[in-house]
Amino acid sequence: MNATGSSASAGSPTPTPSVGVTELPAGGPNALAVTLGLLGDEWNLWILRFALLGSRRYNDWLALGGISNSVLSSRLAVLTAGGMLERREYQQNPPRHEYSVTRKGQSIWPVLITMWSWEKQWAPNETAPLPPLRHSTCGNDFTPILRCKECGEDVDVRSLDSQMGPSGDFSRSVPEATSRRRSTKSERRPEILAHTMELVGNRWSAAIIGAAFRGARRYGEFAEITGAPPAIVADRLKHLTEIGVMETRPLPDRPQWSEYRLTDKGTAYFPVVMCMISWGQRWFRSADGPDIVLHHKACGKRFEARLGCSACGEELRSSDIEAIDLTTSVHVPGPGWS
Repeated sequence: MNATGSSASAGSPTPTPSVGVTELPAGGPNALAVTLGLLGDEWNLWILRFALLGSRRYNDWLALGGISNSVLSSRLAVLTAGGMLERREYQQNPPRHEYSVTRKGQSIWPVLITMWSWEKQWAPNETAPLPPLRHSTCGNDFTPILRCKECGEDVDVRSLDSQMGPSGDFSRSVPEATSRRRSTKSERRPEILAHTMELVGNRWSAAIIGAAFRGARRYGEFAEITGAPPAIVADRLKHLTEIGVMETRPLPDRPQWSEYRLTDKGTAYFPVVMCMISWGQRWFRSADGPDIVLHHKACGKRFEARLGCSACGEELRSSDIEAIDLTTSVHVPGPGWS
């Protein structure tokens, strides 16, 4: 799983500290929209994963195979503009550049680890299995447990109170539409978290999931909260039901009508959502305030996500996580860190 290429270095890359919090203009896309736009893209995650494992130069990613020059160039530009990578010149004649991971980029590891864990448990059987994650501190395989940063208690969807903040209008929470060129025969989709992308890789699927966690159940509620066109709401609800993230139930007062509920599979995605929100609010700030305000009911404090080890209970650190290669029994860096 180590990156290949001439500049890939051994060990953990040192993030550049120069890129800090990005201030977003009032009235524009909020932190959630920007986060979904960056992390709801397979190639962005693929590039970041190998950047965290040591890839630096353009040819490092090309050598890994499957990505075209145009896709790589566009995604590197997006990740640089988003402050997750920093472009530096290492040769003047001819000009050559390399890309360093910023602290903003390195700090996505909780998002990756929760995506990895959800994918491992819930991806269809025909999907190639992901290796287990091991906590080097205790030596056990583990599942990341979502916790409150302030009090350290485990949390789930029932543990939090949520209120929309000043920038939380759903029209500002959906990433702008992007044009994605169809892959050619010489390209492949990146083999990373493909089932997860069914939820966050489509902007309206992500919006529907967010509305469901806010308590939406009926078609009209999803349409009102997301502001999506009726045909799109119907299509996304149908798709999310087909992949087992949501299910329909007859309404008690109108049995001929149905409502939509998250299944166990859908509810299990909650840690991913919370880690994405925490990461986005840490690094992107709207001038008119946050998009969503979360409080932990048990301690009453503002909620910020932390992850714990299901085996030993200790708080997880990126440097203490490994993936186990089942074919060789070799311990290798986890899904995007070392």
